Amino acid sequence: MSGNEFRFFLSCDINLPVTYRIEKLEGKLLPPKLSDSDNVDSTTEERKAELYVESTLYIDGAPFGLPMRTRLETGAPSFCWNELITLSTKYRDLTANSQLSFTVWDVSCGKGGGLIGGATIHLFNMKKQLKTGKHKLRLWPGKEADGSINTTTPGKVPREERGELERLEKLVNKYERGQIQRVDWLDRLAFKAMDKIKESENSRNGSSHLYVVVDFCSFEHRVVFQESGANFLLPSPIASTNELVTVYDPEVGKINPSEHKQLKLARSLNRGIIDRDLKPSITERKSIQRILKYPPTRNLSGDERQMLWKFRFSLMLEKRALTKFLRCVEWSDVQEAKQALELMHKWESIDLCDALELLSPVFESEEVRAYAVSVLEKADDEELQCYLLQLVQALRFERSDKSRLSHFLVQRSLRNVELASFLRWFVAVELHDPAYAKRFYCTYEILEESMLKLGAGASGDEDGYKLWQSLVRQTELTAQLCSIMRDVRNVRGGTQRKIEKLRQLLSGLLSELTYFDEPIRSPLAPDMLITGIIPSESSIFKSALHPLRLTFRTANGGCCKIIFKKGDDLRQDQLVVQMVSLMDRLLKLENLDLHLTPYRVLATGHDEGMLEFIPSKPLAQIISEHRSIVSYLQKFHPDENGPFGITSTCLETFIKSCAGYSVITYILGIGDRHLDNLLLRDDGRLFHVDFGFILGRDPKPFPPPMKLCKEMVEAMGGAESQYYTRFKSYCCEAYNILRKSSNLILNLFHLMAGSNIPDIASDPEKGILKLQEKFRLDLDDEECIHFFQDLINESVSALFPQMVETIHRWAQYWR
Repeated sequence: MSGNEFRFFLSCDINLPVTYRIEKLEGKLLPPKLSDSDNVDSTTEERKAELYVESTLYIDGAPFGLPMRTRLETGAPSFCWNELITLSTKYRDLTANSQLSFTVWDVSCGKGGGLIGGATIHLFNMKKQLKTGKHKLRLWPGKEADGSINTTTPGKVPREERGELERLEKLVNKYERGQIQRVDWLDRLAFKAMDKIKESENSRNGSSHLYVVVDFCSFEHRVVFQESGANFLLPSPIASTNELVTVYDPEVGKINPSEHKQLKLARSLNRGIIDRDLKPSITERKSIQRILKYPPTRNLSGDERQMLWKFRFSLMLEKRALTKFLRCVEWSDVQEAKQALELMHKWESIDLCDALELLSPVFESEEVRAYAVSVLEKADDEELQCYLLQLVQALRFERSDKSRLSHFLVQRSLRNVELASFLRWFVAVELHDPAYAKRFYCTYEILEESMLKLGAGASGDEDGYKLWQSLVRQTELTAQLCSIMRDVRNVRGGTQRKIEKLRQLLSGLLSELTYFDEPIRSPLAPDMLITGIIPSESSIFKSALHPLRLTFRTANGGCCKIIFKKGDDLRQDQLVVQMVSLMDRLLKLENLDLHLTPYRVLATGHDEGMLEFIPSKPLAQIISEHRSIVSYLQKFHPDENGPFGITSTCLETFIKSCAGYSVITYILGIGDRHLDNLLLRDDGRLFHVDFGFILGRDPKPFPPPMKLCKEMVEAMGGAESQYYTRFKSYCCEAYNILRKSSNLILNLFHLMAGSNIPDIASDPEKGILKLQEKFRLDLDDEECIHFFQDLINESVSALFPQMVETIHRWAQYWR
């Protein structure tokens, strides 16, 4: 829709009753006055107000229909009716001067009833558009609502009395109607600030005014007033300029009867016999092959859908064609849907990647989704674990709480303790989502009940009860760690004081964490049993959130280090690291090991989680202490005869890891890169951490296309060295390998479309399209090599002294 386009409904076309919700009374209500006729008993007990709201529809200044009353609401800090009122009058019967009056009465003030106040609101605004959303009407104290054309009780606050609160409430109304873009993290901050403004305004005004809050019905588009029978539009004035004028066409979006009839004839059951023997011509075969190469995010045109349906029988041996064919089906047509499902089961068995596409929100048919699950059943546990995060998110798109997918995930988890542990955590984290909490809790219950029914020996030496208890103890452990963090944060002083407090707690009050009664399965690596925390080797990072660095003993006599964070949403980091791990697997399947470091990340709540601690140093610290990456690597891997005085193996590891992460950060659009979130290990492996910005978002202006810093290129000998050329070669090879799996990666992100991950939830469709653009699916492998080399050269040239304005801006990015 263009910026100047305005879509609307006409009020005369809406054959629905006028509906609105009377929500609550805001402001401080004075206690009801006692009348002289009240007996003495009333002095012993304070009288409680009993309020109701009476609303009346006025058309052209005259009451229309009977008044409607809410239920009685007895005295409370706030009177909340939240009652839906439906009038017998329909929207098509309204005139431009229609009004609603609201009068609040108190029945506790004697036989006659006490009048609190009244307010009136016009149903159409100055532009003749129907008012929607929440409206806060100021009551006129002691006055009954007046519905005359020039009302004496307007609910709208006079312009001269409007303050900051009224302006913000108007914006909130637009926000709730979807006219202001939602940005979760920013919205939360804004609403907190608004609450403070509201408190200060109320304390300043002494809450002297009373307001009744009314919520009017909303429609897909704006509703514009038009009298019944006047089915014409005034012609647009002829402009003196050459600007385009948007004209409303009531036929837009409606089905063309002739095209619909042609479609029904083309897809009739009688044609099924003819279509069975049809074979595409050379031209049609080329068109079909082009369609089959489309990414899963692309919608098919009407002609493309018709072509695939026409040659559906000849395509049954082409497994890639099934997902495209199922997109062509008119599922509202029962006979056509039945025929499509019969063909689906006879089709050549599809790959796992295509099965993931069938679980996306595009496909609603339960039979199609069940077929996708039957394909997933053929995957081994290792591959299934790669996609488990997305499969849990796909539960949002199922038709029922106890779906085939949820039962499949539970049954596979009973055979593998790692799957069971991760499934439990992935589901538990989503219990914070109010829209789908019931569905995820249902899956959680199925997992618990199924595991408790397991007999002894079903999973190693543990029976189902012990196995489930070992997983529950993981949650108990994280709760204790959260408690420790609260105590540590409350300690005044520097980081060293906090570290002392941590070790004191672990050795004293919480000594049960030093040696567990029974081993606990590590949440990050469930196949590993941990037996306690080593206080002397545990510490705290110098950071605003004070994350814990804990060293755990393991049952086999070793130790493992983890980072525990509270106050940070790790779900986005968890997704990115999962993608790094998947891409590492895809590259190794093509015999290309780029020495990546896919460390483990697990979100254990919406604002807490664990990360695997990898011994390493940030590039910022390395440059500060050693002046260069080469000097740092010489310290650990010296070789007088090697390149730059380093062993060739160490330099090769560094070059490969730089190439791997350069390609991955480019594809995933990872932003906010600086020398503090690029880490280097002793063996030369470089890796990235902290993925707060993905899919092209970046807090810094003018981000370069590739995330390469000057220090990395200098460690390879500069942009003219043979090692830098080898780096570019690895980049191009990795890019082309990952492009082959673009459909898999796009499908996995499509399954995350309903998640609460910030950079996806803000605009899922836009984010997935940005990801698709990075794969350059319009180019072949050779063209992609040239494209990617140009991309690297363009980014690297920005890091060295060639003072062009854009280059200067990109160089500033790393400062």
